Amino acid sequence: MKSSLCYSLIVLSAWILVFGCSIPPAANTSIESPSKTIQIDFGLTDSGAPFYLVTHKGKIVIDSSSMGFSFKHQPDLLTGFQITEAHFSSFKETWEKPWGEQRKVINHYNEMIVELQEKESPNRKLTIHFKAFDDGVGFRYQFPDQEGVDSLRITDEHSIFNLTGDHTTWWQPGDWDIYEHLYSETKFTEINALAKRNDPNLAQTYIPENAVNTPVTMRDKDGLHLSFHEANLTDYAGMTLKIDPDNLSMSSELVGSGRTDYKVKRALPFYTPWRTIQITEDAAGLIESNLIVNLNEPNRLGNISWFKPMKYAGIWWELHLGKTSWGYAGGNHGATTENAKRYIDFAAANNIGGVLIEGWNTGWERWIGFEDREGVFDFVTPYPDYDLNEVVRYATEKGVEIIMHHETSAAPRTYEQQLDTAYALMNRLGIHTVKTGYVGKIIPQGEYHHGQWMVNHYRKVLETAADYEVAINAHEPIKATGIRRTLPNAISREGLRGQEFNAWASDGGNPPEHLPTVAYTRMLAGPIDYTPGIFNIKLSPYKDNNQVHTTLAQQLALYVVIYSPIQMVADLPESYQGQPGFQFIRDVGVDWEQSKVLSGEVGDYVTIAREEKETGNWFLGSITDENERLVAIDFSFLDSSTEYEATIYTDGEDAHWDENPTSINIDTTTIDKDTKREFILAPGGGLAISLKPIVN
Repeated sequence: MKSSLCYSLIVLSAWILVFGCSIPPAANTSIESPSKTIQIDFGLTDSGAPFYLVTHKGKIVIDSSSMGFSFKHQPDLLTGFQITEAHFSSFKETWEKPWGEQRKVINHYNEMIVELQEKESPNRKLTIHFKAFDDGVGFRYQFPDQEGVDSLRITDEHSIFNLTGDHTTWWQPGDWDIYEHLYSETKFTEINALAKRNDPNLAQTYIPENAVNTPVTMRDKDGLHLSFHEANLTDYAGMTLKIDPDNLSMSSELVGSGRTDYKVKRALPFYTPWRTIQITEDAAGLIESNLIVNLNEPNRLGNISWFKPMKYAGIWWELHLGKTSWGYAGGNHGATTENAKRYIDFAAANNIGGVLIEGWNTGWERWIGFEDREGVFDFVTPYPDYDLNEVVRYATEKGVEIIMHHETSAAPRTYEQQLDTAYALMNRLGIHTVKTGYVGKIIPQGEYHHGQWMVNHYRKVLETAADYEVAINAHEPIKATGIRRTLPNAISREGLRGQEFNAWASDGGNPPEHLPTVAYTRMLAGPIDYTPGIFNIKLSPYKDNNQVHTTLAQQLALYVVIYSPIQMVADLPESYQGQPGFQFIRDVGVDWEQSKVLSGEVGDYVTIAREEKETGNWFLGSITDENERLVAIDFSFLDSSTEYEATIYTDGEDAHWDENPTSINIDTTTIDKDTKREFILAPGGGLAISLKPIVN
């Protein structure tokens, strides 16, 4: 490694190590990851075009791939470079998540920073940062101050990813407006995003070309797993990846705007987001990777003890079932004071920390299906049958927190006008969590959910909320890119085809392979508000043509498998009455000391165990696709000196996601670290286990 050419050691703490050096200009340069399993090579072609190449254990993973930009009012920045300087350093730290899949995160990488300058006038400069981790790589661009230029208008970013084979790929289309498509599993050369246009189940969608959204996950013929995404998406357009099947190549394709003829406008100097490639030898390694959060800046908010990870119930599923409605007109309003108190009582009795109430505020009569939606929603004024102050008082008395709901109907300017007023109200009432929504096409026309204009809106909401001690659970969001490390009030988000599609989608809902795919794709980006816990699988008597495509045991397992610091107990309170399986939901944790991915394959199944903070309790979840599956569990992850009382929730012998979804067995036994067991998961089924230390 080039950093061995010079040596300077600075001990920042017992856990932080940094060393670095600079070397004279050269035509090619490289770095290895700390364990030397991954290497990044960087160089310039004869024409001065920058390129990079990535290897894993000597095998090429990303072949020589070019890098550069196109601008408005400036020539392309693609060739004619020389390396003026290269800097090398290493870094290691352990930092703590205030909430998350684990308490401690190791951040260990080697870094190469290459400074480039055009050989000829105007002699523009570009710096490229590379970081090599043992679980992947990241690179980003830095635009320093330039003589005579104060800002740039980027029309295209040309970051290329040249593959080495026709990999099996799990993808969804590069939609500029939504991530709520089902994932497809195909060979790379068979990706056809344009076939996903005009989905009748989506409130907004725009797929301009054959591109995919990130994270996009692949497996090569030798079993190596790759996932492509981005980290620290700040003041920039979201990135899709344009597919070139003939050349086995992808290129960064930024989300644009119909209001401008450029995709990004930035004042100099600035950094782009990181372009990330997670590289692991098995599927489990993708989930255990912390590469995305490690490529974000440290916590800027400090102590956020005002937010507590929790389970929550609420007036939500009954709206999707059609039992009640969001709007006040029509006499079937769900968000009444009386109904809210019913959910509060249910939460207080069952170890559920919060209650979400949708449809409480005025505006729902014109929230969707209307072109002129600006100025419709009022985020401080309740309907006449909802006494906000009384509901909050009652919830506080019962030890339950109200979760606010702000649906913007994709009219962000209206929301921004009321942000301070709405969050000041929440702060006064002691409400610290809000679910935001952006259903519909963005107003003003020409903007898309994933373009720079909306990226900046989502960030403004997050930063304003932090000022008022409010945490954000965003729906119809911009993708998660690890900003939860920097702003840990970014607690969860939707950004996928969620549970609600099971209640009303015309295609019947989410198939059994959906969540075993999501765990290795969308979940790599960050926490998911998927809203599990549906016990009335067939949705009777509300929906005749829809159902949930899992067994009851899988609904329990989702509380462990699909991570979020807030987990909804989504079904109607009456659906849990007399159900012994509900005890798992009462017991299961939401904030974790550590997590272990025990086994799995993308799109097929996944098994995860998590240790709850403070208690020493462990919870295990395993889910499968449409196939029955034998899952072997080795409990060696448990503490060596402890026996555990295990309550095991398994699919019944006759269980099947469609034919008999509620068949479940519940057994209690003693388990320790030497225990090995096998369990049968039914088609669309699952396994959930709670493990509590036995105190002698």
